[in-house]
Amino acid sequence: MLSEMAETDTSKNRLGRMLATYLRRLIMKNKEFILEEVLAVKGLMQLLMKQRNMNQEWTKEEIREIKKHLKNISKVVPALLIFLLPGGSLLLPLFAEMLDRRKTKRPPIQNS
Repeated sequence: MLSEMAETDTSKNRLGRMLATYLRRLIMKNKEFILEEVLAVKGLMQLLMKQRNMNQEWTKEEIREIKKHLKNISKVVPALLIFLLPGGSLLLPLFAEMLDRRKTKRPPIQNS
């Protein structure tokens, strides 16, 4: 029974890695176009980078706003529909990471 549970966990991890790899490939394939569309919406890029730049979680309202903009952009780039599905909010940090144009992650902000 223990080996079955370990096998199930391994399968879930493998599925998660496969999904992440697929999403990365999909986003990277369309990155320039997606980036152009995201930059066309005032403040959306800044909102997407909030977690990466300021180490702060998005509020429920911010997630709603991001999804609203992604819904409009997904009319042009259907690959973004995955972020609108139930649970798609969990993938938003991956999306922000893929769109980040910096080569290295910003160091955490020190509160003084």
